[in-house]
Amino acid sequence: QVHLVESGGGLVQSGGSLRLSCAASGFTSDRWPIAWFRQAPGKRREGVGYISGYGGITSYADSVKGRFSISRDKAKNTVCLQMNSLKPEDTAVYYCAAAQSGYSDYRTGYGYDDWGQGTQVTVSS
Repeated sequence: QVHLVESGGGLVQSGGSLRLSCAASGFTSDRWPIAWFRQAPGKRREGVGYISGYGGITSYADSVKGRFSISRDKAKNTVCLQMNSLKPEDTAVYYCAAAQSGYSDYRTGYGYDDWGQGTQVTVSS
C-alpha cells in the first residue's frame, strides 16, 4: 500500500530556510513523478514543483523558481523540498503526492492519486 509522510515543517522568519521531506513506503518512489503542493487558508491548492521518475527532471512554479529545489534520496526512498529565501506568502500546508499511472501534471494535480497528510509551514514577517 502506498504511503507518503511529510515532515520538516515549522515556523521560520522571512528570508529563512526549511527542508521538507516526503518519506515513501509501499512503492519505489524514484520510478514515479513526485510533486509538492501547497494550500493556504482560503486559497486554491498550488503545485509547487515536481521531480520526474528515473531521470529526475525537475520543474517549478514561477512563484518559487530560484528559491525552492526538489531532490531525491534514493537510499531513503525520500523526496525533499529545500525552501530558501522564504516569504510570508509561502505560508501554507505543504503536501507531497505521487503519480503512478499515466499522464500527470503537477500544475493542475492531474494524475497525482496518492497524497501525504501535509505539514504546516509558517513564515513570519
